[in-house]
Amino acid sequence: MSKFKLGIIVGSNRKDSINRKLAQALAKLGGAAFEPAFIRIDDLPLYNQDLEADLPGEVSRFKAHIADSDALLFVTPEHSRSIPAVLKNAIDWGMRPWGKTSWPNKPAAVTGTSPGAIGSAIVQQHLKAVLGAQGLHLMGGEAYIQFKPELIDAESNVADDSVRQFLQAFVDQFVAFAGKFVK
Repeated sequence: MSKFKLGIIVGSNRKDSINRKLAQALAKLGGAAFEPAFIRIDDLPLYNQDLEADLPGEVSRFKAHIADSDALLFVTPEHSRSIPAVLKNAIDWGMRPWGKTSWPNKPAAVTGTSPGAIGSAIVQQHLKAVLGAQGLHLMGGEAYIQFKPELIDAESNVADDSVRQFLQAFVDQFVAFAGKFVK
């Protein structure tokens, strides 16, 4: 299989997001198998059906990036034991206007990190339920990463050998999973 286009959506709009650092490390680990592209969501207006008749440019750009991706990787923190508002907003825009959803039939994986041992566990469950309802093909399994300041260096390398091996296995599993759907 040749390289496929992987759209990466980080569920945080924080400049120094630890989930963005994790996403960059995952992109580096999978560089031989896919072409990563980070899909921006922090500039999307709040979803409002009144805006559907003339989609804002940011929404059109977002939907085009989803359409251009062969597979999707969601890397997200947990906010209030659920999906961050910025990510849920992006999901809503992706499924609208009615009949023009961007999500169906894309292979996808979900992961996340937090300073706590399983801080992204609940958001991953919620996100999989929401994405599954949108028709994405979701990879099974779970990957909860406890983030420590020295875990990922400035070049997006994972410093801890056991975590790097775990993340490489996650990436390899996703590449094999996505390969079943990517033409």
